[in-house]
Amino acid sequence: QVQLVESGGGLVQPGGSLRLSCAPSGRIFSIFDMGWYRQAPGKQRELVATHTRGSSTNYADSVKGRFTISRDNAKNTVYLQMNSLKPEDTAVYYCNVRAVATMGSPPQDAWGQGTLVTVSS
Repeated sequence: QVQLVESGGGLVQPGGSLRLSCAPSGRIFSIFDMGWYRQAPGKQRELVATHTRGSSTNYADSVKGRFTISRDNAKNTVYLQMNSLKPEDTAVYYCNVRAVATMGSPPQDAWGQGTLVTVSS
């Protein structure tokens, strides 16, 4: 079972920046796609950004030009750099990883516990 640990959320003023991090809590055999999703109060969870193992990235239109997803394969860590934050970016942010926990086991989708980002003055 793949378990993920997120960090980096918090309270920031509009126009500010935050960086989120996510990594497996234990050893892992292989990671494929990594990504970030968010869920605002009263809304459905939505994709923010994804990063394939082949270095392709994809962003929601609402964050293009402001957010950057990156990954450190040596550390099995994915990051989300969020700049020019807006109040509408307020949400719980979830890390998502498609990975193989041990050799021979099937790929599985894992989710982090979520980290709250609040953009407010």
